[in-house]
Amino acid sequence: MPHDLIASATIAIDAERPDVWNVLLDPAAIKLYMFGTTVRTDWEEGSPITWEGEWEGKPYKDKGVILEVEQGQLLCYSHYSPRSGLVDRPENYHTVTIELEDEGEGTRVTLEQDGNATEEARQHSEQNWQTMLAGLKRYVEES
Repeated sequence: MPHDLIASATIAIDAERPDVWNVLLDPAAIKLYMFGTTVRTDWEEGSPITWEGEWEGKPYKDKGVILEVEQGQLLCYSHYSPRSGLVDRPENYHTVTIELEDEGEGTRVTLEQDGNATEEARQHSEQNWQTMLAGLKRYVEES
């Protein structure tokens, strides 16, 4: 899978970084802002992570590994979805990196996902991630 087609999304959230970070890692909140997915992990580097739910009327169970955690600043994990139709091998995993930075009195969240096979796939991923970040923003700012 080519790793040079990187989907990226960013959003400014009117909340302090620790508050955004806590919501970013809270499974109950994730279910509400990330398309109803149930996430399971302990958020420790090297630990497995799974996402389960229903997408476009079909159940899914995606998986990955927590690659890097810098408390309050950076979360990086791998991601594989059987729905991709690709064999479960390392080269068929995406890497998702989420960075939090102070911006004025708020927080800028930047997300990147590599491993998009085509420009169309990259654009689709960007749209999904931007929608997820908008949900994160709503959740944090309304809590």
